[in-house]
Amino acid sequence: MQVDTMERDAPLLADQAKPSTRPRHLDAVECACALLDAAEGERLTLADLARAVGMSPWHLQRVFRKVTGVSPRDYAEARRAERFKAELRAHGRVAEATYGAGYGSSSRVYEDSARRLGMTPATYAKGGKGARIVFSLADSPLGRLLVAATAAGLCFLALGEDDGVLIEELKAEFPAADSIERDDRAIQDSLDVLMAYLVGETPHLDLPLDVRATAFQRRVWNELIAIPYGETRSYQEIAELLGLPKGQRAVGRACATNPVSLVIPCHRAIRGDGGLSGYRWGLSRKERLLTLEAGD
Repeated sequence: MQVDTMERDAPLLADQAKPSTRPRHLDAVECACALLDAAEGERLTLADLARAVGMSPWHLQRVFRKVTGVSPRDYAEARRAERFKAELRAHGRVAEATYGAGYGSSSRVYEDSARRLGMTPATYAKGGKGARIVFSLADSPLGRLLVAATAAGLCFLALGEDDGVLIEELKAEFPAADSIERDDRAIQDSLDVLMAYLVGETPHLDLPLDVRATAFQRRVWNELIAIPYGETRSYQEIAELLGLPKGQRAVGRACATNPVSLVIPCHRAIRGDGGLSGYRWGLSRKERLLTLEAGD
């Protein structure tokens, strides 16, 4: 589903300090990224890239994944998807965007759409037009809780004090959805699971999601989900787990674009000094969540 502020998967090298003496493989990876960025609709094979940077395909594949966290193919697909979405936003015509972004056929676009867009390309082109979203509101230990979903799964969670403000946030997230309607009955099962978590009855949230993510966001979100209940990780530690020791800012941005907090527990990401920062629904709520999970 649509997230207003989407961070680019790569290159993440801008988030890394550039020492005066750089390893050769960093230059090679940057060159390969630049070639893929400039390829537009042209498809570059791993062999093409390897020849251009003076490495064997196997070596380039290994160092590219180590530096960026994704393979050259995944990087190229992410860039193509970005071009496709940009074309859709600019023109709203799927056929034109398909070939402008370098897809060979519309069928390939639709094969990728659920994984990359979270909705069909035509729906995304119109800012969510065609999406039918239902939501519910309830009191929770953290204030009012709004839970929204499509037929495929949860697409948005929000915490606050005012129902009207929370509903407006939902509408701003999906400005052109065909319908956004309150349906307490349709959301009740998911709401029950979330409420059980918020009162400490269950440590795990296993709910279907309908969210759109870049390859890098998905990797960060998976690391957040992997943090055990009652524990935290610093942004730096998460970046290191991803093989990006200088990528803590990119990790922070990926946390900030999480549309389904609680289910994807971005509250478990903290500063290196143990301090709290960067929670969309307020640091007091982040602190209360961590206190709940710590059992204090």
